[in-house]
Amino acid sequence: MPKISLTDRILDQPQPGDRSFQKRKPAWIRAQLPSGDDYIKLRDLMHRNNLNTVCEEAKCPNIGECWSHGVATIMILGEVCTRSCGFCHVKTGRPPILDTDEPHRVADAVRIMALKHVVITSVNRDELPDSGAAIWADTIREVRAASPDTRIEVLIPDMCGKWEHLQTIIDAQPDILGHNMETVRRMYRVVRPQAKYDRSIELLDRSKQAGLITKTGIMVGIGERDDEVDELMDDVLTGSQCDIMTIGQYMQPTRNHLPVHRWVTPDQFASFKQTGLDKGFRSIESGPMVRSSYHADRAALEVESMH
Repeated sequence: MPKISLTDRILDQPQPGDRSFQKRKPAWIRAQLPSGDDYIKLRDLMHRNNLNTVCEEAKCPNIGECWSHGVATIMILGEVCTRSCGFCHVKTGRPPILDTDEPHRVADAVRIMALKHVVITSVNRDELPDSGAAIWADTIREVRAASPDTRIEVLIPDMCGKWEHLQTIIDAQPDILGHNMETVRRMYRVVRPQAKYDRSIELLDRSKQAGLITKTGIMVGIGERDDEVDELMDDVLTGSQCDIMTIGQYMQPTRNHLPVHRWVTPDQFASFKQTGLDKGFRSIESGPMVRSSYHADRAALEVESMH
């Protein structure tokens, strides 16, 4: 599968190679360097079990903090994605054949780590008839069997809008089902060219109607306006009554990805959080360094305490 040129889709934004646009990171953008025995132990465990983590693949700025506390997001279905989103550092291409032993290895790693809360995500596998739903369901069930006390949060793709495959995942009964909106409606053609804004809202709605706690996340600083973030919150709440939302600063992984349009201030992140809570989200993590799985266990506890 040929890689799609992002520069053909950036509209009127400055190009990634334009050095005049390479904005210096502000003082509030600081990531802790990964270190410590717990970080090394978790890293080695993942590598021994031949598991991928989105923490590494997406160059998450919180990898040091999270891994040092024994928390990680495991990525299943390989490390090659069939989509070419303009923000994502995960490789695009033709994925390898399915690894049917992966659910067992994930479950074994969760058991060994004795996790109270695990987040599982995946690349898009649009070339598969079920978009990977069977492996998703097997992974959830294997983890549940191996570690019954672990809260299972999944962050899933849109399953190409084939809702019978979403139902396969729902039937495996994860505790929390997440699907990221990623950006505002106007930016979809640039940021998520193979996704559909309303399809993502419908996925969240169907998951909520099935009785699951639901979660979504977006990036800011990629070209949206503040009023469009407010509109997205309204769309998601009206369309799906989603429980949890994360909002974080977009950071350009490489010069070949979409450029940073602006650095959103901590005060504006605080404003986003208050606006979202006032509108009806039950829990919001909003800050420059926030990513989808940041403080995932804490958000889950907040929502569970409201039930």
